[in-house]
Amino acid sequence: MALNKSMHPRNRYKDKPPDFAYLASKYPDFQKHVHTSLSGRVGLNFKDPEAVRALTCTLLKEDFGLSIEIPLERLIPTVPLRLNYIHWVEDLIGSSGGGDAGEGPRRGIDIGTGASCIYPLLGATMNGWFFLATEVDDICFNYAKKNVEQNGLSDLIKVVKVPQKTLLMDALKEESALVYDFCMCNPPFFANQLEAKGVNSRNSRRPPPSSVNTGGVTEIMAEGGELEFVKRIIHDSLQLKQRLRWYSCMLGKKCSLAPLKEELKKQGVPKVTHTEFCQGRTMRWALAWSFYEDVSVPSPPSKKRKMEKARKPLSFSLLLPTVKLLQAKAPSIGCSAHGSLDVVTAWVEKTLTELRVLYKRVPSGSAERSLFLTAVENSWVHARQKRRDQGRQLRELPRAPCRDDGATSHAADNGLQSDGPHSMCTEKTPDVELVECKGEVNSGSDVATQEVATSVACSTTPPSSSTAQPFLFKCLTNVKLEGGGQRVTDEDDVMLEMHWVEGLNRDLMNQLCTYLKNTLLRLASNPQ
Repeated sequence: MALNKSMHPRNRYKDKPPDFAYLASKYPDFQKHVHTSLSGRVGLNFKDPEAVRALTCTLLKEDFGLSIEIPLERLIPTVPLRLNYIHWVEDLIGSSGGGDAGEGPRRGIDIGTGASCIYPLLGATMNGWFFLATEVDDICFNYAKKNVEQNGLSDLIKVVKVPQKTLLMDALKEESALVYDFCMCNPPFFANQLEAKGVNSRNSRRPPPSSVNTGGVTEIMAEGGELEFVKRIIHDSLQLKQRLRWYSCMLGKKCSLAPLKEELKKQGVPKVTHTEFCQGRTMRWALAWSFYEDVSVPSPPSKKRKMEKARKPLSFSLLLPTVKLLQAKAPSIGCSAHGSLDVVTAWVEKTLTELRVLYKRVPSGSAERSLFLTAVENSWVHARQKRRDQGRQLRELPRAPCRDDGATSHAADNGLQSDGPHSMCTEKTPDVELVECKGEVNSGSDVATQEVATSVACSTTPPSSSTAQPFLFKCLTNVKLEGGGQRVTDEDDVMLEMHWVEGLNRDLMNQLCTYLKNTLLRLASNPQ
């Protein structure tokens, strides 16, 4: 569950994911869908609709005391995602000001409640909210009504059957002039069958979904997909305006967010916000807007999550035995130092030189060595295959001795060097001017990206040109003791960290980090 740390802070599953083993021991219907790997890890097949349904029903029973029934041919909701949405609505209406804010019961509308009726059931059980739950599908309507009744929540939840393409306007015609605090909606994500299968809507580089896609036609598909569906809700909101304090929708595609925000801006809606719902390997986005000037708009938590992700450095560790092997080979690269940090740094510098990555040592503490890197070309992709090809070509080329006449000076004029009259000619490596850095960098482990970017001014002018050389990315690389101590010792593991500064794509730094790791490990394990 890679995204669980970014769940809503009040989500009960954020720091405590479901214990499948415990749930299997308590609920026989769930136990038959659980499998145990050879390593003893308990898991679930999320591509099996029955297993997904068993998990949803079990979590609602165990954690919320709700007993529900869901047909396999209709949408099976996941509890952590729906809980994220409920908590975000709490943030929206909890920050509302003026009038009756904080007074009386909260009232909400769930557009297309589904067979599970999960949003009203959770909102009513957790917070005592009143709900108007609408549904167009006969099967979903019957199941939703049954689920409300068997949980004794009919006094809080009213499930109504509405005509096709009905959203807010028609649903509120027979209602009194009550002001609702919010509406929720999980709109159909797809415009057609091809999108539902991921043919047109899913990036070809992305892996296939890890869970099964269930749901009826009206639940997963609508004319124009989610974009046009939400635009219809916006159209209704322009007529209803302050009948609802907050209008909100969940989105399945991030690309839908920008055009919908632009539409709200064009219509002059005063208050607009959005958020991300992160859980497991799934991400969803949500949009909310209000015509009330006195509401406080919660800041999108996605900004904080992205900033934390950007600040986190890439890193890998070299264990002490690996460092010892590198120390034994240090003389082969002309490294006279014996300290683990100096030796690892020397090997890193050698690798960077081979890759034509520009670097400059910057001041650092005694327990750390720092390099400021500027990558001007992607020379590490397929480098292993390139080495093999070059080696094969060299083996296939005929070799002839150099003549002891004017050929030597002629070779020198063409960038070749000769060690004697009978030596083999080898290509002389041209001198490459490294990055010239001005200023100093505090390269401790607490250095922030912005500090590095502003305190180091680098020029990357190539030998053959006086113009500024473009670069792929710049980063600060720290080689330091694993324990973070201040005393240099040969008895500690060594960690290499790469802090992003600026550039085209952070994935390029990730590739270089992986290449450095594999190269250092290969050097240490190579007996030659």
